[in-house]
Amino acid sequence: MTEAPQTETRNDWTREEIAALFDLPFTELVFRAAEVHRANHAANEVQLSTLLSIKTGGCAEDCGYCSQSVKADSGVKATKLMDVQAVLQRAAQAADQGSTRFCMGAAWRNPKDRDMPAIIEMVKGVRDMGMETCMTLGMLTPEQADMLKEAGLDYYNHNIDTSPERYDQVITTRTMEDRLDTLSEVRRAGINVCSGGIVGMGETRDDRVGFIHTLATLPDHPQSVPVNALVPVKGTVLGDMLADTPMAKIDDVEFVRTVAVARITMPHSMVRLSAGRESMSEMTQAMCFMAGANSIFTGDKLLTAPNAGDDTDMAMFARLGIKPMAIEQTQAQVDAERMPKGCAKLEAAE
Repeated sequence: MTEAPQTETRNDWTREEIAALFDLPFTELVFRAAEVHRANHAANEVQLSTLLSIKTGGCAEDCGYCSQSVKADSGVKATKLMDVQAVLQRAAQAADQGSTRFCMGAAWRNPKDRDMPAIIEMVKGVRDMGMETCMTLGMLTPEQADMLKEAGLDYYNHNIDTSPERYDQVITTRTMEDRLDTLSEVRRAGINVCSGGIVGMGETRDDRVGFIHTLATLPDHPQSVPVNALVPVKGTVLGDMLADTPMAKIDDVEFVRTVAVARITMPHSMVRLSAGRESMSEMTQAMCFMAGANSIFTGDKLLTAPNAGDDTDMAMFARLGIKPMAIEQTQAQVDAERMPKGCAKLEAAE
């Protein structure tokens, strides 16, 4: 007998269970993920998000994948925080292109208190346009998290990047616990969590199991889970490593497997195809959508990395019969996931 698709949120996944999902025959895994997706989300609808670097380069962290680290010899120049009005102009352009979420990223270890007034104005201004707001600013103090909540921030992004076991091989200037502490602070403040990671950094499948396990056993699943494929940049530790060891790059089938397992273990989350999509074939992306991905970053740039571009994405959507998700749908999805357990059934019965 075929098991019913996963609809209840579980926070007690074991590594053995997640490893068993990864080990399924590929078509069986994608089929199960598609069933879970359709049981919890509208089929053939994908959310469009736009990501803007509001402060580029000069970051004190030593993340091995990042061209914005001061440790990288990538040629990325450090800039100051963008002017509020310039950010809002870019947000308006994104809204005109169909994006329903506007994400703003600053290359900081953590924001300084002097930067918070401008950050707050950005959040308020984007919300006034009717878009969802997301920020990624590094680690936060409790006071900063509360300020962002009061301003109306919808999401805070803070990726865990990889498995706990591999973490110190990717970053040494902070720990996995630092990451998890920030996620805890974001949840406490009542802001939706956006947290995922990067695959194709030379990790093993066991590391990908550990990465998914960490997210799927958080007290609340992240409302948004970005899955990135490493974009190797010359001058970064991992970019140079992949240039010397190309076999470390993840293959398309394993990437789709990772998306599928994320969908099954976190059935209500938005699973986003993020960095690396510009080098994926259209069919690989189609398989990811089949396996449960329902969010992408659109536009021609992600912070400092290239992206597919709006026109390319719309042409792909037309060929695949996919339509962009409306802002009302994305907000309803978030509200449903954050509703206390049992309330959804009561509301449906009224």
